[in-house]
Amino acid sequence: MTPTFTVRSRPPFRAEHVGSLIRPATLYQMRKDNCKCSPSELKAIEDESVKAVVRLQEEVGLRTVTDGEQRRGMFFEGVFDKLEGMITISNRPISTFKPYIPHIAIMYAQGIQESETIFCNGKIKRTKPFYVEEFKYLKSITAPENVKYLKVTMCPPTWFHQRHGSDLTYDTSVYRNDDAYFNDLAIAYRQEIDELYRLGCRHIQFDDPTLAYFCDETMIVGMENAGVNHEALLDTYIRAHNLVAHGRPDDMTFSVHMCRGNYRGFSFSQGGYERISHKVFNSLDVDVLYLEYDNERAGDFSPLKYLPLNKIAVLGLVTTKNPKLETVEELKARVNQAVGVLVEGSPKRSREVALNQLCISPQCGFASTWEGNPITEEDQRKKLEVLVEAAKQIWPAEMH
Repeated sequence: MTPTFTVRSRPPFRAEHVGSLIRPATLYQMRKDNCKCSPSELKAIEDESVKAVVRLQEEVGLRTVTDGEQRRGMFFEGVFDKLEGMITISNRPISTFKPYIPHIAIMYAQGIQESETIFCNGKIKRTKPFYVEEFKYLKSITAPENVKYLKVTMCPPTWFHQRHGSDLTYDTSVYRNDDAYFNDLAIAYRQEIDELYRLGCRHIQFDDPTLAYFCDETMIVGMENAGVNHEALLDTYIRAHNLVAHGRPDDMTFSVHMCRGNYRGFSFSQGGYERISHKVFNSLDVDVLYLEYDNERAGDFSPLKYLPLNKIAVLGLVTTKNPKLETVEELKARVNQAVGVLVEGSPKRSREVALNQLCISPQCGFASTWEGNPITEEDQRKKLEVLVEAAKQIWPAEMH
């Protein structure tokens, strides 16, 4: 039976952004030059970069604000590398990475023989925070009345599991199976989220390519050829997310960005959400789904017909992959198309209800890695301004 969830918290603001933002010039150059500065010097540079990107978000009219992931080299840093029971392996053989995973397939094609990864060799425990200090700083430069609008982004509990599978992710003498592994991992995530909540955080977003990868027909075929039950694995990943969500406060928004990969403007997978939409949209215990819809690789809006009445879909209509600027009229037309699908969906709903279930955003972050995508800071600003202006015209009563 498909579980049902009640509406737990407010919807996001109508113009959203996914999380990561281009690193300002000083921080970018420091990373490019592999600067050997002291930790205090690095923190000072990152602090100024966070201030700059917060100012950008406020100036263009975004209400939901992040720190732009300025302190991370890659979007997933800061979670698995801080957990007890996890070790970093700098040169793990490529044969231990599943070749059917889209971005791993590229590594195989390039002839890469080994890569850095993380392996679970002991019982998982959260002995130090993931992003608590980062949130404290972000809170310190935010007006008290706006702290509730701050958003923390983090990688999903499934991130390293998918690349190594159920046989090579953890020491089987420590964890007998996936359920045991994800049970302990969820405890660690919940402890982090509980601490963030006590500090005032009210929105957690999981940036999750692992779910969207199940839309890619090439991966599905590869899994079947390898004897992997992809439907069972998708169920396992939904369960992993739901374990993290279990018991969260009613005023804590959980969202998932189903990403197709984002590396210097390049994505790794393709395929519309149709393959997974009925199961994921209804079974995943989150309030908000960030969906990528910036090009033909993402498919059409038809999967939205499965969106339940108690969830919000944020349509990623503005691309972060290139500087081509969308227009307000284009965004308004696409939202209208999505409304038409929702109206005829299951269950059917009025246009007013359908429109109330939608928001708009860029399809992904502008810089999931520190190098950023092939656009400038000015391109980034213009795209966010168009996004906000479109939202003002689509939802005028809410944007003033």
